[in-house]
Amino acid sequence: MFRILNPSGANPREISEVVNNTMNGKTNNTGSITLAVGGATSTVINDERIGFDSVVILTPTTSGASGFAYYIENAKGSATIRHAANTTAGRTFRYVVVG
Repeated sequence: MFRILNPSGANPREISEVVNNTMNGKTNNTGSITLAVGGATSTVINDERIGFDSVVILTPTTSGASGFAYYIENAKGSATIRHAANTTAGRTFRYVVVG
């Protein structure tokens, strides 16, 4: 995780560090998930940054994950990935949470 600012204020150096990291793409809103196996039809991402109105974008990082159909349902603090019964281990995705 990257530095966040204190809600009651910060010094100019801390503010500069956070703004510069943000401009360089370091926005503290990414993670990784591997789909549940054993015939599972859903996999949950538990992440406090996810809200009802968040957009969770998945990018496959393994060949088994590429082209795998899914949709996502959000809740406060989690997102459920709904997918076909999964019997293949290693379907891994990186994700980004926006909003």
